[in-house]
Amino acid sequence: MPAVVIRPILAPQTYSLRHRVLWPDKPPEHVQLPEDEVGHHFGAFRQQELVAVISLFVENGVGRFRKFATEPALQGQGIGTALLRHVVAEATRLGARTLWCDSRQAAAGFYQRFNMEPEGAVFYKGDIPYIRMVRTLP
Repeated sequence: MPAVVIRPILAPQTYSLRHRVLWPDKPPEHVQLPEDEVGHHFGAFRQQELVAVISLFVENGVGRFRKFATEPALQGQGIGTALLRHVVAEATRLGARTLWCDSRQAAAGFYQRFNMEPEGAVFYKGDIPYIRMVRTLP
């Protein structure tokens, strides 16, 4: 697999991939967040092509990542793992002591590999079950 380069990107650069991967049945505006302008957005690039995105928000020592999306044909190749490792390091660098996300229940096992644990009850966005995943940072 060609090397993946992770670098900061602008929020609008995340929208197309967020939409295609996470909510293709919703209008494109559905994947835009009011807080995008204050977030830290990262893209994983393979041969100059944006193949995965994630957005990090840190406030008062708490980090939250949202809208984590990898091109479906490239999932399972370590790209998302590299991107999430980068976000854990960035959240720590930005002073977060806790990091969390709302995970699709089907992806909870992936997050557990990053020392994230389920917190609270399963909830739904539409008909998709979610669980909050949380970890303490060093």
